[in-house]
Amino acid sequence: MILKASQRGAAKQLATHLLKADENEHVEVHELRGFMADDLHGALKETQAISKGTRCKQFLFSLSLNPPQTENVPIKHFENALADIEKELGLEGQPRAVVFHEKEGRRHAHCVWSRINTEKMTAINLSHYKYKLRDVSKQLYLKHGWKMPRGLMDSKKRDPRNFTLAEWQQAKRMNEDPKTIKSLFQECWAVSDSGKAFTQALKERGFYLARGDRRGFVAVDYRGEVFSLSRWVGVKAKELKNRLGDPKKLPDTEQVKTKIAKNMTKMLELHIKEVHQKIDKKKEPLLKTKRAMRDHHRKYRAMLKEKHEKRWNQETIERSKRLPRGLKAIWFRLTGRYQKIRRINDRETEQCRIRDQEEMQALRERQSNERQKLQEHIRYGFKEHNMELFDLRRDISRYMGMSERVSEPNRSRKEKQIIHDHNR
Repeated sequence: MILKASQRGAAKQLATHLLKADENEHVEVHELRGFMADDLHGALKETQAISKGTRCKQFLFSLSLNPPQTENVPIKHFENALADIEKELGLEGQPRAVVFHEKEGRRHAHCVWSRINTEKMTAINLSHYKYKLRDVSKQLYLKHGWKMPRGLMDSKKRDPRNFTLAEWQQAKRMNEDPKTIKSLFQECWAVSDSGKAFTQALKERGFYLARGDRRGFVAVDYRGEVFSLSRWVGVKAKELKNRLGDPKKLPDTEQVKTKIAKNMTKMLELHIKEVHQKIDKKKEPLLKTKRAMRDHHRKYRAMLKEKHEKRWNQETIERSKRLPRGLKAIWFRLTGRYQKIRRINDRETEQCRIRDQEEMQALRERQSNERQKLQEHIRYGFKEHNMELFDLRRDISRYMGMSERVSEPNRSRKEKQIIHDHNR
């Protein structure tokens, strides 16, 4: 299990967050231990009130337990994990609240402990708790035979899910056949009889005419790649000048790149909006299916819970009838039969409790499998759109980076000196 924790206050906000049913398909307060209150808000407020007798502002320790995505983990495994965590952090016997959430066919848990030791009226010190939780997490993966994340095995191999600034700004290299590119330039030249016509022909194919640093005429493509026209068109500089005019009248490559970056960013933002519209259109029927499945699952869980309560009450009455009253009860106590019946009742009570837990767990697992299949369908349905969004956003970042790079040489010496002094 991945374990994430924090020390915090704000009892009311935390309780409200944990009970949010709109963000989770199923929310269950599994346990309230060591509190006078019988609801989550009351329990956490109780801890806050007790903390007033100390200087502690972060009087709660909040932990989330996230098992692997592919595993259906029984509640008992969560409870055993919490026992290991309490032993490791010195929280044994502290008041705690346990809440289970289910979303997209996966169950995870939240546990909130009071850090206040009521006998000493001090806060329990949780030094190095992140390292201790990491060790407990490793042991849980090994104990249950789950595939351990590489980042948990070696912190150097942790996947940060991000790119460096240089990676974001790095331009995509051309991935086209050079023969095709050369043919394109030659076609533009062949159909043009003036500089204006040639410029327009290039623009229609995603190229922009510019003044090169060392070459007279160059073309800049929408990715920022620079092409020497004399080389790619296959004509001499003099012939280019005769048709296109004086290259000094053209903007330089840096100016063209800035303009391209601005225009392409706007275009890509429109494409992102279009993809979002496609997703929204495709999402609605799937959301209806998801809501219908959630309501169906909640209904059957409520029905099973009601069935358990009725059966539990009936079985409790039947067990209580075995115990005699009055003089007969005194005789049964003297002969030891009363204690024997009590032991039988206790054993049956525990068996019934386990039976009810297993029935509920079986229902949860069936529903979880149904929900995971639907989620896989949803995920597959949006995979192509998500890849489109990823590529478009990466391209926008690249153009923003290109714009920043090309504008740097245009800064005045005074501006550069101000920036240099500021960085010092």
